[in-house]
Amino acid sequence: MAGSTSTPLEQIPVSVFGGPTALIEYGGLRFLTDPAFDAPGEYPRGNGYVLTKTAPAAVAPAELGPVDVVLLSHDEHPDNLDHSGRALLADVPLVLTTHGGAGRLGGTARGLAAWETVSLPRPDGGTVTVTATPAQHGPEGCEPVTGEVIGFVLTAADLPTVYVSGDNASLALVQRIADRFAPVDTAVLFAGAARTALFDGALLTLDSTQTAEAAAILAARRVVPVHFDSWGHFTEGRTHLIDAFAAAGLLDRLELGTD
Repeated sequence: MAGSTSTPLEQIPVSVFGGPTALIEYGGLRFLTDPAFDAPGEYPRGNGYVLTKTAPAAVAPAELGPVDVVLLSHDEHPDNLDHSGRALLADVPLVLTTHGGAGRLGGTARGLAAWETVSLPRPDGGTVTVTATPAQHGPEGCEPVTGEVIGFVLTAADLPTVYVSGDNASLALVQRIADRFAPVDTAVLFAGAARTALFDGALLTLDSTQTAEAAAILAARRVVPVHFDSWGHFTEGRTHLIDAFAAAGLLDRLELGTD
């Protein structure tokens, strides 16, 4: 089901703004992942649990220009959807997220379960297909605590395949996605080795070594990591990613912005 590789990868621009937020221009449409633009500070999660944002986003929502679709992996955590991000959703024609998230958000939000698809008309004709993919935001059985999460695959007849992982800590799920879509041309992988007091500090997202493993499983030609900076609960960052991809012999596939 992977899309054609006739279009050079450079024609699929991915702009990363910090945290989980990136803008993907695909088939004439502009897709924004997990919008989070609030200022640095402490963000309570209830039960005395606080997430700390350590750096601002690289842009403000007003600087983005038009957004056609938000790909929202989940709505329940402030590092994936914050106050500014929620305000932005009101101006977006379509928000794709979990079924539970769509019910909570209302508006233009549409819920998808794993492997459900939606076809979007392209400005120049043809369609882009968005397929929701499974994700697991922590160890096995974490869903009652961390909530429902999805990722996304973008395909079109004449374009490379793009995968957006969402917050996922399971390489077994990456393998299931690869079974359907590999090789993936551009993989936007949520990394950072997120850890909190939940599950005795078990990984809530992929660590850097696992991110490189995911790239290999997907046969990804290009990896754009996100969600590895700007928050205190990320335990691995840029240097860890570089080291892990170098150790795996995949450094040429890693695309990181400049400092």
